[in-house]
Amino acid sequence: MALPRILVLVLAGGAGGRLELLTEQRAKPAVPFAGVYRLIDFPLSNCQHSAIADVWVSVQFHPTSLSDHLANGRPWDLDRTSGGLMMLPPFQGTDRGGWVTGTANLLWRQADLIREYAPDALVVVSSDAVYKLDYREVVDAHLGSGAEVTMVTTEVEADDASRYGIVQVGGDGTVEDYAYKPDEPATTTATNEVFVFTPGATLDRLEALEDSLGDDGLEDLGSHLLPAQTRDGLARAYPLDGYWRDVGTVPAYWQAHQDFLAEEPPIDLDDQAWPLHTRGGRHSAARLLSGAVVEESLVSGGTRIAGEVRGSVLSPGVVVEKGATVVDSVLLPGVHVRAGATVRRAVLDDRVEVGRRAAVGGDGEVTLVGRAARVPDGGEVAAGARLPDPDDD
Repeated sequence: MALPRILVLVLAGGAGGRLELLTEQRAKPAVPFAGVYRLIDFPLSNCQHSAIADVWVSVQFHPTSLSDHLANGRPWDLDRTSGGLMMLPPFQGTDRGGWVTGTANLLWRQADLIREYAPDALVVVSSDAVYKLDYREVVDAHLGSGAEVTMVTTEVEADDASRYGIVQVGGDGTVEDYAYKPDEPATTTATNEVFVFTPGATLDRLEALEDSLGDDGLEDLGSHLLPAQTRDGLARAYPLDGYWRDVGTVPAYWQAHQDFLAEEPPIDLDDQAWPLHTRGGRHSAARLLSGAVVEESLVSGGTRIAGEVRGSVLSPGVVVEKGATVVDSVLLPGVHVRAGATVRRAVLDDRVEVGRRAAVGGDGEVTLVGRAARVPDGGEVAAGARLPDPDDD
């Protein structure tokens, strides 16, 4: 029996505004994570471990930052003569050209290309979550169910549920109700932005919706498409039992890093059976100089530490000088913390410089400092503050 023909569409085109300064000059999927990785590494690694070789990535905002990282797809075994990795930028020239205005709008614009590929299953995934999942197992369950869409679900905190698509699931796995970002969620069972669609039926449904709503009216998958499939009894749930965290906001991004500082992290990124792949960099080993103190932290290659680092994640090229202290923080590539400075409960973007005896952050809300910003000697950035990129207009 031949394996089903599977196409994965990675949604990487959103503006990522909830990540604030971190996405002002980079695409959301290109945001660094856990030192040496990028957010898009998670779905692409899932594709590789699921033995899926046809992956399309939809790009729109800051595409260069993502293209530089993806290159030809080699780290995920997607550099193929036929198939492999393909980028889908906005386009002109047909009646479906133009700027993408939502995820369902994207599927409608790419419908002809998807039909030409003729997959048995279309897997649509976001690229702003941290998790591991065998997509092929979800596809197998979907193809045997008679459903038009299978929604991968997870449990979320009650006070956070209104950020997601919320479902009520019957005993047989049928999704009985779907509500997109409801003000008063009926459950805490959320879709985690992994969907397996039956392509022909779904695209036909999108055509009908476009006839009545117009292409701009299609909006996101959760606006009209998923509710319609649910009302017709053609939606099923596939629960994900393992770790999943949406990192689309600054507090969630910071908290995910704290999760990975545990003695037993929620996902072993070096698991030989399921390693997280990324585009490799060229960095020397981390250097811990005389007097350095490092506790419960992730320290990448190319870093130089002479001060104290506790409960933090340091990306390649970070320097923490003697007498400096970094606590419960995430430092992205090239950050330099000068002697006597203190950084606490903060996220510092690429090439930020914290001057001597300066203080950044504190207890409470996470502090965010934009790319290449400089905190002057003796300066202070209050807890919860936002210090933008100096070139930001």
